[in-house]
Amino acid sequence: MTARPIHEDDLQALVDDRLDPARRPEVEAYLAGNPDARARVERLRRLGGDLRAAFAPVAVEPVPARLNLAHIAAARRSPRGPTKWVPARWVPAQYAAAASVLLALGGLGGWALHGALAPSPAGIEALAQEASASFAVYAPDRIRPVELAGADRDEIARWFSARLARRVGVPDLSAAGYRLMGGRLVATAQGPAGLLMYDDSRGTRLVMLIRPMAEPGDAPMREHTTGSAAGYAWAKDGLGYSLVGPADLAGLHPLANEIRRTTATNT
Repeated sequence: MTARPIHEDDLQALVDDRLDPARRPEVEAYLAGNPDARARVERLRRLGGDLRAAFAPVAVEPVPARLNLAHIAAARRSPRGPTKWVPARWVPAQYAAAASVLLALGGLGGWALHGALAPSPAGIEALAQEASASFAVYAPDRIRPVELAGADRDEIARWFSARLARRVGVPDLSAAGYRLMGGRLVATAQGPAGLLMYDDSRGTRLVMLIRPMAEPGDAPMREHTTGSAAGYAWAKDGLGYSLVGPADLAGLHPLANEIRRTTATNT
């Protein structure tokens, strides 16, 4: 019997733990003979774990009372009738349908829906979360982790400065053994942010996220850890910085301190 070819959908289903058990031995046998595909699956699993860890604080927060189905049903049964935002024409079958939709959204990433309704983190906490999420997304990317290469250092500085409406410098970490790979713009709830990526001779990558803060002035450095990543976030002259790398990386704190000491910004 000819073995069925392994497709990208099979690999993604394996990463998501939704692969048909009867199909699993065929996919695992394929990975055993294909080191590149096996390494890619392992990277996707690590990336998924890091993303779940990055947004875990949001996922564990309680659902707002106005979205609680028991609360909705109680309001519908109330002698005063439903509140204005619950349509009077709804019937129990429609409540069941609404419950199914909410459960489906939860399985597909309910933290995103909740994050839109719950208060967003602010200040250094928000910056730390954004930097950790950016590290989880871009650091494992071996195809296009940055938009402008490190050789375009001056162009990166001009690009960031124009989009952030602040003069932004590009720290030189070569004395610590890290070369500038390049940079890109990323979106945050507070607006655009500049992302710089560095690596060393062993391929270890660091990410620095830079964006204006809502509050002017400085904010003390704080450590943050998310999954397999760790970082330090601070603000100087109203511009926020967060340096993130692997959690087991030695020397990240002194490097962050040196960047904070030497980085000058102007409004």
